[in-house]
Amino acid sequence: MTNYTTYKIDSAPEGSKPFLTGAKKTFGFEVNLLGNMAESPAILEGYLTLAGIFNKTDLSETERQIITMTNNRLNGCTYCMAAQTTISQIEDVDADVIDALRNGTQIADPKLEALRKFTVIIHDTKGWPESSDVERFLAAGYTKKTVLEVILGTSLKVMSNYTNHITQTPIDEAFALNKWPA
Repeated sequence: MTNYTTYKIDSAPEGSKPFLTGAKKTFGFEVNLLGNMAESPAILEGYLTLAGIFNKTDLSETERQIITMTNNRLNGCTYCMAAQTTISQIEDVDADVIDALRNGTQIADPKLEALRKFTVIIHDTKGWPESSDVERFLAAGYTKKTVLEVILGTSLKVMSNYTNHITQTPIDEAFALNKWPA
């Protein structure tokens, strides 16, 4: 496999340095995923921009984590599962929800479980859900807007999961306690 560099701010391509600098201010350390994305300033900017947009949705932190962690699990992304687990813990997502997402099991809350199931459907059908799937999701209390926001979160995870697969991103020390599978 082709080797990729995990850039640090001082060694990154010029176009990536401002994004890595901003991310370090946000996270408090240089994140390996972003260091690998720095190879292409365009994907790094795109990922950070899309992440910022996803965080502006009306979805709660728990709902956003359901979408991202479900995609991480389905895509088999060990890096993002460890990172998103840590972020979920910091953001006080219920431990039972985190465990269900890591294990691919049912979430006790019926509305949150409907979101998890619909995210699986969007992923597995590559965006071709049956009309009945959408109707069931809407009947669970979500909206047409949420349908599109599931696609947004899924798109975000395609960028990070696929980058991690190709670049073989090493897990940051900050996420190591949440290695997946455990």
